[in-house]
Amino acid sequence: MGPISAVFGRNDFFCAIDASGKQQVICWGDNTTSSSATTVPPMAALSGGFGFMCGILVNSSFAYCWNSMDSGSDLVPQVFQSTPYSHISSGKDHVCAIRGSYFSGEDSGFVDCWDVTGSGSKQSGGVSDLSEADHFLGLASGRASVCGILESSGEIKCWGGDVDNGNGPPLGTSFASLATGGGYFCGIRTDDHGIECWGNVNSSSIPKDSGFLSIASSDSIVCGIREDDLVLDCWFANGSSPSDFDPPLQLCSPGLCGPGSCGEGRFAFNASLLHEPDLTSLCVRKELSICSPCGSNCSAGFFPSSSCTQNADRVCTACSLCQNSSCWEVCKLKPHQQSHQDHRVRQLHRLMIIVGSSVIGFFLILITLCILLRFFPKKGRQKKQFASCIGKPGEKETDAPDVIPSAVSVAPCPGLAQVFRLSELKDATNGFKEFNELGRGSYGFVYRAVLADGRQVAVKRANAATIIHTNSREFEMELEILCSVRHSNVVNLLGYCAEMGERLLIYELMPHGTLHDHLHGGLSPLNWPLRLRIAMQAAKGLEFLHTEINPPIAHRDVKSSNILLDADWGARISDFGLLRNEGDVILDMRDDVYNFGIVLLEILSGRKANDRDCTPSSIVEWAVPLIKQGKAAAIIDRCVGLPRVVVPLLKLAEIAEFAVRENPVERPSMGEVAMFLEQLVKEGLIL
Repeated sequence: MGPISAVFGRNDFFCAIDASGKQQVICWGDNTTSSSATTVPPMAALSGGFGFMCGILVNSSFAYCWNSMDSGSDLVPQVFQSTPYSHISSGKDHVCAIRGSYFSGEDSGFVDCWDVTGSGSKQSGGVSDLSEADHFLGLASGRASVCGILESSGEIKCWGGDVDNGNGPPLGTSFASLATGGGYFCGIRTDDHGIECWGNVNSSSIPKDSGFLSIASSDSIVCGIREDDLVLDCWFANGSSPSDFDPPLQLCSPGLCGPGSCGEGRFAFNASLLHEPDLTSLCVRKELSICSPCGSNCSAGFFPSSSCTQNADRVCTACSLCQNSSCWEVCKLKPHQQSHQDHRVRQLHRLMIIVGSSVIGFFLILITLCILLRFFPKKGRQKKQFASCIGKPGEKETDAPDVIPSAVSVAPCPGLAQVFRLSELKDATNGFKEFNELGRGSYGFVYRAVLADGRQVAVKRANAATIIHTNSREFEMELEILCSVRHSNVVNLLGYCAEMGERLLIYELMPHGTLHDHLHGGLSPLNWPLRLRIAMQAAKGLEFLHTEINPPIAHRDVKSSNILLDADWGARISDFGLLRNEGDVILDMRDDVYNFGIVLLEILSGRKANDRDCTPSSIVEWAVPLIKQGKAAAIIDRCVGLPRVVVPLLKLAEIAEFAVRENPVERPSMGEVAMFLEQLVKEGLIL
């Protein structure tokens, strides 16, 4: 489906307006047929009733209503057929519209309402609660009620039969748009473009991590267009998902077309962001534009990194990327950052005092001893020992070795791995301080290090348990294996250190962290082309270990935290070969395929491999049944903008299901997985 300029729905069916320039009406879902919209004139706006749809005609701004079997303006009372309207909203058997030409500069007006029945229509008396002074910016109609956004305050005013349900609209909150469903209303707040709902609605289903530019509702489903990527996001407001409802995965447009340029506090949507060939506007007329209200705040976990302009809304950036004091207060990081800096300063001052005092004390003691020994010599041996203190020549003693000989004697990898000194690694890691720590695992701690030549590396330091349970010969064998592994999709060993009982491995530094951190740890999100490429590269790294090394290496711990991202966002396999257990290598390699299938499900869904907050907690138990039922689209991560073509993502789900099959014999080899993913990346170039 191409770009859409508006989306509306009711009773589990939706209609949309094509934004390619013809303003044609497209419908899908229950209670509608493919032919019901074919004779409908071009529409500027739509609203769905129960068994009928209403819209505003492009050429005249007049109201026009039709049912699922035929069309015609006889569903609009004659008294209203020649009245222009700027907004229209339909309920179970009623329609309300705001007076004023749709393409004029008027943003609000008085409301007309009429009832729609099987035999025709008539003027409604349900607007008695309104006064001539009540002008509205937008409307949303429930089964027997209507809510509107007051022009004067942006607050909500409701009237009709089922308004008082014990949970009315929030007071003092300004809204930009409204939608309604079966016993509930939802609106987009003006300040942060977040969703607020009231009535019979499950609040836990409402998205909390994204702002929205427009919304539409049916009885149980709410669909909104996310402001960050202009992608349709649907959730179920007060019930379980209907088995036969399958909304489109992408609708690319935030709202409705209006006249002229956008005024203060509003911004115009730039159609070029959709990357559609020859598409310069989403509106049928060149002088029209899609204007949306600027957001003043960002959702929780984000901060505004740029202000709203005439052509773009304010930009919200994840707090994980907050780098300076301008966002500390919004992200609630200032106290932490300040206390951390104060702690570092106090530590530095304390260290300077200790070092200074120690140096001064040492020199005072040394001078005192030299003076005492000069005037009260004891033995020739002692006199010779301290002769240099008083400037007299003495015998030079042999310097002590800087380094105690290592208990592990390992031949370096010729031309590949370097033998490092423990002293230089201590300097490079600031004494293995905690603030240089990159991570920790069963092997030990990993530290960021800057070598004397400026190279940034990662130093893996074995813990006591690792050293105790592996002897020198096992460490030598590990080094021989690691030295032989060189691949662009593997974290390569640069060197090692075996001094003073320490065992340290020095690797290439992966500056963008782990795949797990980006999927689940709040780091910058990964788009779909990058996710597909990471999956392919990680598969190639495992394929290399399984097929190109002799004897082959089974990783035995494949997971998203062991897939690292280099400076070019390339995927690298890490933590293979360490502390290998004896076993069936062939079976272990099939287990690698299974675990990699879990990683693919994480990439596709954004969900953790095992999440106790979800039911079922296992990603395999949750995702595989949906994939087998042909509902793979239901597990796609909606926190990332969906691509225009979702077929590669559906194929990725099939590959993942293939890899996590219970019978190891039915699983593909790592080479086959890599080949499938490589083809998928080629197809995904159109994403």
